[in-house]
Amino acid sequence: MTLHTDYALRMLIFLALRPDAPCIVGDVAEAYGLSHNHLLKVARRLAQLGAVTTLRGRAGGIMLAKEPEDIELGAIVRGMEESLALVECMGVGESTCVLTQGCRLKGIVTEALDAYLAVFDRYTLADLVTNRQALAGLLDLKMETSGATASA
Repeated sequence: MTLHTDYALRMLIFLALRPDAPCIVGDVAEAYGLSHNHLLKVARRLAQLGAVTTLRGRAGGIMLAKEPEDIELGAIVRGMEESLALVECMGVGESTCVLTQGCRLKGIVTEALDAYLAVFDRYTLADLVTNRQALAGLLDLKMETSGATASA
């Protein structure tokens, strides 16, 4: 998994903990100690995938575009990764590997990748935030009694 995908999952967790109000990317960057510029790219890609919505203006920011239970982790991982070709012969285009014609590695790697993604396919964002209070404490977010979060 690339850092891009890792950061996307972390951003989604953060947004799931603050469902009632948009937040700015800077809030996420500060909470995790991550690059603001990198997270801007992540937010753009999540918006393209339909997982987050961006709001312009003074009260703008980003927020989840769907309920956490409707955001499938497998779809996010697939959408965030530029390529899931773990070996050259799985990629687009012609392989330069001399073993391609008779090699069985591609089949094994494909099976392993399918198993890896199948695990993500069993979960949604809601599964990542079942321990809301603990996560909010780790991110230094204040939780309201209703379970929603207030400003950081």
